[in-house]
Amino acid sequence: MENDEILTVQGVADLLKMKPAQIYEMCRARTRARRTYPHPMMRLNGNLRFRRSDILKWLEQQAKRTIG
Repeated sequence: MENDEILTVQGVADLLKMKPAQIYEMCRARTRARRTYPHPMMRLNGNLRFRRSDILKWLEQQAKRTIG
């Protein structure tokens, strides 16, 4: 299934129309402060990876939070 694709930082940056540095900063912020809605990430052999379906679900949650 396409939504279960594993993405790199660059892949998430492309999906969210952001710079890779912004994704890295979001990951650092996530580990510093356990926010209510942290974006989903995992470390595989020291590298950041993301499941596309988790990112899309997280994005939907963010939209609901900001819209009301």
